[in-house]
Amino acid sequence: MTAKPDFSAKGIGKIRNIGIIAHIDAGKTTVTERMLYFSGKIHRLGEVHEGTATMDYMPEEQERGITITSAVTTCYWGQNTINIIDTPGHVDFTIEVERSLRVLDGAIGVFCAVGGVEPQSETVWRQSEHYKVPKLVFINKMDRLGADFEAVLESMRSKLGIRSVPLQIPDGGGEDFSAVYDVIHMKKLVFNQAVNGEEFDAFDLEEADKKIVTPWRERMCDTLSEVDDEFMERYLEDDIDPTYIESVIRKATLALKIVPIFTGSALKNVGVQPLMDGVGKYLPSPLEVPKLAGIDPNTGVKRVIDPVVSGPLQALAFKVLMDAGRKMVLMRIYSGKIQSGETLRNFTQGNTERVAHLFRMHAGRKESIDVAGVGDIIAVAGFKDVRTGDTLSSGNDPIVLEQIELYKPVISMAIEPRNSDESEKLEEVLDKYLQEDPTLKLQTDENTGQIILSGMGELHLEVVLDRLRREYKLDPRAGKPQVVYQEIPGRSAEAEEEFDRLLGDDRHYGFVRLGVEPLDRGAGRDVVFEIDTAQWPAEWMDAIAEGIDDGLQSGVIKGFPVQDIKVRVLEIRRRDGQSSVPGYHMAAAKALKTALGTSSPRLMEPIMDVEISVPDEFVGDVIGLLGSKGARIENMLDRNKLKVVQALSPLRNMFGFSTELRSSTQGRAGFVMKFHSFDVLD
Repeated sequence: MTAKPDFSAKGIGKIRNIGIIAHIDAGKTTVTERMLYFSGKIHRLGEVHEGTATMDYMPEEQERGITITSAVTTCYWGQNTINIIDTPGHVDFTIEVERSLRVLDGAIGVFCAVGGVEPQSETVWRQSEHYKVPKLVFINKMDRLGADFEAVLESMRSKLGIRSVPLQIPDGGGEDFSAVYDVIHMKKLVFNQAVNGEEFDAFDLEEADKKIVTPWRERMCDTLSEVDDEFMERYLEDDIDPTYIESVIRKATLALKIVPIFTGSALKNVGVQPLMDGVGKYLPSPLEVPKLAGIDPNTGVKRVIDPVVSGPLQALAFKVLMDAGRKMVLMRIYSGKIQSGETLRNFTQGNTERVAHLFRMHAGRKESIDVAGVGDIIAVAGFKDVRTGDTLSSGNDPIVLEQIELYKPVISMAIEPRNSDESEKLEEVLDKYLQEDPTLKLQTDENTGQIILSGMGELHLEVVLDRLRREYKLDPRAGKPQVVYQEIPGRSAEAEEEFDRLLGDDRHYGFVRLGVEPLDRGAGRDVVFEIDTAQWPAEWMDAIAEGIDDGLQSGVIKGFPVQDIKVRVLEIRRRDGQSSVPGYHMAAAKALKTALGTSSPRLMEPIMDVEISVPDEFVGDVIGLLGSKGARIENMLDRNKLKVVQALSPLRNMFGFSTELRSSTQGRAGFVMKFHSFDVLD
């Protein structure tokens, strides 16, 4: 039963907006599933490996056993309302994590007790650090062979710089794992497997148990003494009790000084309820996080938003999805409240939108609600033009919240409809997918007329094709995935071009001289007018800027976008009665192409971070295989009794690499690849 909305400070103080973040296959979806089950939100346990997990509701997720899209749900635990976002762990879907972290107040990092800190868990942890998100850690899969609690703690310390405070420790590991110790209360928690762990008993420690737990409690208190002077004084006087310890842990967690550690096995229903208690005890409410700042788009002045329901609505659209063909927008509300039927201002797009219906999401299902307020994460139906990152407001003072960072696609695929009937529908459906996923890009090849779909990796594009077939019965012909390149000027160059042509009944003229020069890697594009623009009509200046922008979309080598370039407009000339907007637009585009052609242009390609975990006996095979792909070995280290080989490699050589790696290592190697940078082809 849904609780009635309470928009008082006390009510908002009971909201927890959290994300579950981790490396692929660390068990984060299973953790979420157990949280829903124990809170009564669902009444049957679903399993990822069986394709029945509630949060992996897309057919593609159920088939592949991975999370592809962020799923949102709400459950109630104790007095708290917990809004949960289960995020993907696969690197191709990093933007899903980024968008979720942008609107969360806290997070649970799930680490495998065998794998420890793996590459993608390191990536998402760094992302959460960027947004200053307080976190708890759940060391999962303590029942697995090779589970090593202390090795994971050391891995977190050395790789992530975490000052961990274990509040629970495991009783054994692997097949011997049976319970967890509560370090604060000095209890042994034993979960009743006859009722799926719904019930557990807290036993006093026997002498043998005390010998195990007491050093951990002393370690916890020593760490808290390092971050809290008052605690140190009271600890020295032996004046601490569990309630006081919990208050100090909460204070230090919110200040990002420590990370509380929980442990267990979600699959075996051990340790999840104490973790849920920890969410309420140690993670912040919307009132306890730093106030969000927005920018007035007209003046550039920054304004702080107060998280009060009495103020105007300020909300951020962080995800767009299609529900049975209808557009749904997921929003986080930072101020004010929202009701069905309201008209809101979209200050990012500069238009207005009407709210048709409000929903609370439960993965693929939704529950209609009448009103939502500060701290809520909801879905809105009825918006027409809202996109990811837009700011919605009921106020008249324009404000735009911080934009969500976008990622550049690194791989593309040519697709074409099988017949004319499919053609129009294909473009319409792909446009919907583009609204859902900002990391997808679409363009049409001028020479072949093919649709070029670009994304973050092979799996990313495969999922799009799967969805086309399953959701819309579209089966376009698809080419092999191709690397997305970029073009840069090799040196400075100048060119001038004149456009003088009769178009219809009118003669159009334009003359532009400009220069191009290379910028540092990752600098983007910079267009500078080194003429007195006040002497010329503004529409001519706009036409030149548009001509340059159009020209930068397609370089002179193979038509790839041009990056890391400075374009300087040096001179324009006029001809009375004939100078025109089309004339200057075309002259600027032609001059840019000519300058690029004489600047010794070069192609840049995606360079990938490759990390391979492998037993000692296969290290030579792995290094040889990487060498054959033109990869450069960057580092080798030991982790959890495995050798870890870290390398940089051009993406163009990595197609099919995972298959070759499995073959050469008898399937015993772990492989992760993520985008590192664009760099010049050798």
